[in-house]
Amino acid sequence: MMKTIFLLLISLFLVTCDRDTTVVDSAVKNSYVGAFVYRNFNDQIRFDIEQDTAEYRVFFTSLAQNANRIPLQVVTAKGDSLNFTLKSDLYTYIFKNKLSKDRSLLVGILAVDTVEASYHLNRWTETTNDLPQEEVVTLDSQGINLVGTIWHPVNRSTKAMVIVTSSGSSGRSATRAEALFFAQNGYTVFHYDKRGTGNSQGDWNIATMQDLLKDDINAIEYFSDRTNIPLSHIGIMGSSQGGAKIPYILSEMQQLGYGIAVSCPGSSLLESDLNYWQNNHKIALGDNLQQASELQRMVFEYIAGTTSKVRLESSINANKNASWFNAVWIPNLDEVVIDSKLLFNPLTYFEKVQQPILIVQGMSDEIIPLDSHRKIRDALDRAKNGNFELILLENTNHTMQFVGQSDFKYWSRRNPNYLNTLLDWANQNDIE
Repeated sequence: MMKTIFLLLISLFLVTCDRDTTVVDSAVKNSYVGAFVYRNFNDQIRFDIEQDTAEYRVFFTSLAQNANRIPLQVVTAKGDSLNFTLKSDLYTYIFKNKLSKDRSLLVGILAVDTVEASYHLNRWTETTNDLPQEEVVTLDSQGINLVGTIWHPVNRSTKAMVIVTSSGSSGRSATRAEALFFAQNGYTVFHYDKRGTGNSQGDWNIATMQDLLKDDINAIEYFSDRTNIPLSHIGIMGSSQGGAKIPYILSEMQQLGYGIAVSCPGSSLLESDLNYWQNNHKIALGDNLQQASELQRMVFEYIAGTTSKVRLESSINANKNASWFNAVWIPNLDEVVIDSKLLFNPLTYFEKVQQPILIVQGMSDEIIPLDSHRKIRDALDRAKNGNFELILLENTNHTMQFVGQSDFKYWSRRNPNYLNTLLDWANQNDIE
C-alpha cells in the first residue's frame, strides 16, 4: 500500500546523539516514569538515564507515540540539574530537570516553540527482572531466514500474541509498542522482520501475497513450537495490509484462538490505494476528480498486472493536456515490477472465518474506504460468525493516531483508548 503518514517522533530515530561528557553523580542513573499533562493532552512518558564511563545518556519512551528509547541530545548535568534536548524536523524540545535530594523524583519543564509545560516523574523502583525478556530468534521460511523477537512476560502464562507483518519496508520496530504493551500485560509476544526488511533475508517487493502469507504461517508455527504454546492459545494481530491478512491466516489455521484486524480495508488493496489518492486530491481537483481517478486507477491496474502497457499509454497520451493530468501519479512504466498483491481482497476470507475476531477502524482513516467496517461485518455475517466485534474510534486515522483537538500539538499520539481496547477484547477471548 502507499506510504502512510508517520508519527512525528519516528524521524527522531535518525538523529545523532550529542552528549556532554561531564562526570556526574552515578546515583542519577535510573529510570523515571509518569504522566505528561498539558491541558487536555495526557501521555505516559519515561526517561532512561544511563551512565557509560564518563558519559551520560538519556532515552525517551512513550508507547502511545510508538517511541521506544529515542536517544536525547546535548545532555548536561550539574549538581541536581539534568538537562537534555530532543530534535525533530519541525521542533526542538528542551527538557530542564531537577532531581530531588533522594533521587526519587524528577521535576522538569519542557519548552517547545512558545509553550512551556511542567511534569513530575517518579523513579521506577522495579528491577530489570520485572521487565519482559527479549529473545531474538531466526527461523527458516521458504529457504530464507526471518529474524524476529519473542517477548517473554515476567509472569508466564499460556496467553500469546503474534503480530503479522504489514506493507512497505518497515521491520518489527514498527510494532514494538504493541509487542511491549501486550508483554507487559502477561502475553508472550512474537513479531518479526518481513522478508527484505530489518535483519530478514529476501525481497518483499518481488514477493507475492502468497509468499508473505506463507511466511506468516511459518512464523506462527515456529513460535508455537518454540514456546510450547498451542495454537488454540495464540491470537494474531495485524494492521493495514497486515490486518487484511488476518482472515486468510485464520481460515487456513483454524486452530488459532482469535484475530485482531486494525485499519483493514473492506476492499482490494488496489481500491484502498486509490481511495487514499482520491482523499489527497479531492479538494484540489474538485469536479475533475472523477476523470483523474479513472487514469490513476488504470495506473494501479497496470502495476497489478491487469491492464496492458499499450492501453495505459494510450490513455496517458489522450489526457496529457488535461488540467488535472499532473496530479496523477505515473511511475516510469519501463521500471514497474508487476505487483499482484494489489489484487488481494480480504472480504473473500472474512466469509470463511469462524474464530472470534475484532475489527478496529479509525473514523478519520484517510487510506481505507470509510465503509470498510460495514463490508467486513456483512462478510462475517455471511460466514455466520457470531463472535466478532467492531470498534470504531472517532478522530482516529489509519495509524491509530488521535487527530482530534489537542492543546499540545507538538506530540502526535495514538488514540488513548486504542491499546486498552485491544487488551480488553483479547483478555475476554483468551483460553486459559
